[in-house]
Amino acid sequence: MNNRVAVITGAAQGIGRRTAELLAELGYRIGLIDLREPAATIEAIQSRGGHVVSYTGDITNEGAVLDFAALVYSHYGRADVLVNNAGISHIAPAEETSFDDYRRVLEVNLVAPFLLARIFGEKMLAARSGSIVNVASIAGLFAVSDRAAYNASKHGLIGLTRTLAAEWGGRGVRVNAVCPGWVKTEMDATDQAGGIYSDADITGRVPMGRFATPDDIARAIAFLADDTQSAFINGHALSVDGGWAADASWESLRLRKR
Repeated sequence: MNNRVAVITGAAQGIGRRTAELLAELGYRIGLIDLREPAATIEAIQSRGGHVVSYTGDITNEGAVLDFAALVYSHYGRADVLVNNAGISHIAPAEETSFDDYRRVLEVNLVAPFLLARIFGEKMLAARSGSIVNVASIAGLFAVSDRAAYNASKHGLIGLTRTLAAEWGGRGVRVNAVCPGWVKTEMDATDQAGGIYSDADITGRVPMGRFATPDDIARAIAFLADDTQSAFINGHALSVDGGWAADASWESLRLRKR
């Protein structure tokens, strides 16, 4: 792993931060991009002897992504793994979702991953080696009410994942997605602050009876990134949801199995 490089978007907090830390622990050299400087992530990596470069910018801006890619390649000379983690949510009934809000969610959650995949994927294809992991959601597999923009973006991201896997798998670049269930992150805290749902709403629905942690998701990402552990996995959407998608039991039946 000493020469391998992983690029992570949205690395200032939550899943992105833990993924950057874990991949650094596994020996990857790290490139980070976020709207704000991921100072805590950088400090955590460097304090353990890891190598990291970062860029502050908007991933929906093509110029910013090109500058970020130039920084990574000038510093490391390669990029082996791209983790498209950055994302935003928007909770509102569909009829109350503005066009601007809908478009912004799609730009961050779907357009930007394509932009990053195209820019970094071009060099991966030239090297005939690479792994792209898109952070989708169980909301990319099923509908969750009051999340029209978010659901559409994550469904689209899984479609993009499968399309790129079909086009690029034979040229050495694998493309997969992870589909987290509810994760205890800053995004969850913000969403819950609106009073839409509670911890009990989630833990009561998940067979394992808890939220995911950022580390749960980061370890799934690390597995899909590793071309020795997941060498023949391509175009897959891996649910990391504690059994959410598997359990069709009604609530009282589910809770009796605890």
